[in-house]
Amino acid sequence: MDKIEELLYKYLNEELIQIVISNPRTKAEAVKISLRPVLLREKLVFQASIRQKEKEFHRNLLLSEAVQQIVVWMKDYRQLEVFSGMGQASVLVSKKGKVTIKDKKTPHCVKDRDLSHNRKKKYILDPEKSVDFLVDLGVQTKEGKIVHAKYDKFRQINRFLEFIEDVLPELPREREVTILDFGCGKSYLTFAMYHYLKELKGYQVHIIGLDLKEDVISHCQELAKRYGYQGLDFYVGDIAGYEGVKQVDMVVTLHACDTATDYALDKAIRWGAKVILSVPCCQHELNGQMQNEILAPVFQYGIIKERMAALFTDALRAQILESKGYHVQILEFIDMEHTPKNILIRGVKKGEAKSSEDCRKIMDFLQVTPTLAVLQDIGKEDRQDAQKHN
Repeated sequence: MDKIEELLYKYLNEELIQIVISNPRTKAEAVKISLRPVLLREKLVFQASIRQKEKEFHRNLLLSEAVQQIVVWMKDYRQLEVFSGMGQASVLVSKKGKVTIKDKKTPHCVKDRDLSHNRKKKYILDPEKSVDFLVDLGVQTKEGKIVHAKYDKFRQINRFLEFIEDVLPELPREREVTILDFGCGKSYLTFAMYHYLKELKGYQVHIIGLDLKEDVISHCQELAKRYGYQGLDFYVGDIAGYEGVKQVDMVVTLHACDTATDYALDKAIRWGAKVILSVPCCQHELNGQMQNEILAPVFQYGIIKERMAALFTDALRAQILESKGYHVQILEFIDMEHTPKNILIRGVKKGEAKSSEDCRKIMDFLQVTPTLAVLQDIGKEDRQDAQKHN
């Protein structure tokens, strides 16, 4: 590893743009590690960003610490790349530990680089550009500044738009996109969706916001009319009974309480929605059902059982969606310190249905029957048999 160490001492300076360490030897390692120079209290350090699945961790290292840490990391990774104003280099490490280094003198442009510790984050919505709905909803001032007390809401809106950005290839360009937002509430995210898809991306959209609160829906209707947002409608209605459309491309359900999420997911499946974005809330149903002899000692602690029930509820929802042909990801919506309701279920219709056998086994193990399973007739035969015996 002496060759790597020598290379690092050459490039770890203010001319460095980025070092990227990738191709881990085992799945347990971080997917990617990157380093960049940072001025911290007028002292040059190297900020390491360690990406593990959906999370990223940061460490600030002095020159010697950075060199030694990178050498340690390279025992578990196959590749390292250096991009600098001095040149470009690559390192490959074979299974047997053989190190191959290619060092080119072709410099990369380093003009106007930001070496500050906390670089300005790039949001989908510009935090310094006034947007009507953000002003009216109290997130932004008329001058285009984010209200300090609403900055978490602004971050949440942008995080949500990032999830939509990921699935844009799944939405049709050649026709109008129909989107249902169940439990839209004050509609921060509904207006943000419309603004992003229609105004920024140029999609033809028809977005329907649905909620049970008449005063809230009335206010949202007023705002949509004021902005001239054609194709954005709000209605008072119940998730389970809504029949206003026959085809839906994307279903959004954010913080629909308890089994209301299940009814929304059921409707999405029956419509054949291409994309589902769901942030569940108040998952109480399984907490009252769960029984298991092995886990009984754990279930005696109420708060533990409650949290396990919430996680199992969303995991089973994801499994049911998989069984209906959706590719499902469980993602972190926003940071845990801002809200405990931070799980987002993202399903994309791929048409490759999976067996529901695993889901049935989990339901049997926990002795539970989730509402979505009932609505989608999963485990129906088992329940009927159980009822006969009772």
